[in-house]
Amino acid sequence: MSASLELGDIFRAAGPAWRAAHAGRLPLQQLKVMSAIEHCRTAALGGHVAACGDCGHWRIAYNSCRNRHCPRCQGNAARTWLAEREADLLPVGYFHVVFTLPARIADIALQNKAVLYALLFQAASETMMMIAADPRHLGARIGITAVLHSWGSALTHHPHVHMIVPGGGLSPDGQRWISSRPAFLLPVRVLGKLFRRLFLTRLLALFDADRLVFRGQLAPLADRRAFLRYLAPVRSRRWVVYAKPPFAGPKAVLAYLSRYTHRVAISNRRLLAFDERGVTFRYKDYRRDTAHQQQVMTLGTDEFIRRFMLHVLPRGFHRIRHYGLLASSNRKASLARARDLLNVIPTPAAEVPESGPVTPPPCPCCGGRWSLSRSFPAGASPEDRHGRLIRPGNQHDDRQT
Repeated sequence: MSASLELGDIFRAAGPAWRAAHAGRLPLQQLKVMSAIEHCRTAALGGHVAACGDCGHWRIAYNSCRNRHCPRCQGNAARTWLAEREADLLPVGYFHVVFTLPARIADIALQNKAVLYALLFQAASETMMMIAADPRHLGARIGITAVLHSWGSALTHHPHVHMIVPGGGLSPDGQRWISSRPAFLLPVRVLGKLFRRLFLTRLLALFDADRLVFRGQLAPLADRRAFLRYLAPVRSRRWVVYAKPPFAGPKAVLAYLSRYTHRVAISNRRLLAFDERGVTFRYKDYRRDTAHQQQVMTLGTDEFIRRFMLHVLPRGFHRIRHYGLLASSNRKASLARARDLLNVIPTPAAEVPESGPVTPPPCPCCGGRWSLSRSFPAGASPEDRHGRLIRPGNQHDDRQT
């Protein structure tokens, strides 16, 4: 097993054959994602050459693809996003709430990603805002940061929305901060019932407006009576809304967000092996008790790629959204009012570093400092000062941006 195995290695080795086998049936967005991951931090995207000022050792750093589905590129994106969000935190408890679509609805969503993922966001956020505003529960206007995940741990299609919610909100007249109970935000059964009603009502409206498509095994659902029969079982079942215990302070909120906001379907750390049997990776089996959830799975390479591609988002789709007090239109004013009522001094926004080359560690040969020698464009080869090609083995290759 290789500790350095990456998704890009799998795509470079097996991607061409997989695309050939599915020629004419793959969406353009999936092809673009595969290409980006395959070329990430390779000479195909260009880069720069740095030299040690003391011993003359060369170092090549290739550019990143910066695609949001690439496991290698999300670390810097997450750090930048978190630096911007840190100043928004309030000195209150924060709750984690999860809204999940039933499997029958998830099957429809897979063929209608943009429309139904947007509806998932809309129904979940409105459910939270409406129940929180009800004076029988909290009676306040709350803020929400919501993140879409479309996968289960085994790369299956499992669309759900994670929400981070402050434990309280502004009163309807904006004159008071209303705090939730320390370990309780809103009743999950009430949330689940309203979420189900809002989602199904609007799903039927989308069908009547001819905004849904049905292909393959779902093709019969194009008939309205068949569609209603298909939905009948989920109308009477409980829809899963899960509320976790509150976080232990703002730092815990940021730590959680750093893991969830820019996560992709599978990280390189979970990949264990790639051989003639397929791809072996770690996953969590949530049906087991906590001590035995970590499991290992091997999928055929074609099936592994197929499952990963299930989670490519439509172009331009926003998978992180903010609502209520945190909505972009009134975020500053709402947070300022909340801080005033909570009698806290606003935290200055952290400086967000400009994107650029990652500062490399000292020279591995002598510990000296690196200096940028030259950049080279996409598809070009780095050359030394005499115009000679720097070949593998004669330089340190970090493949970083």
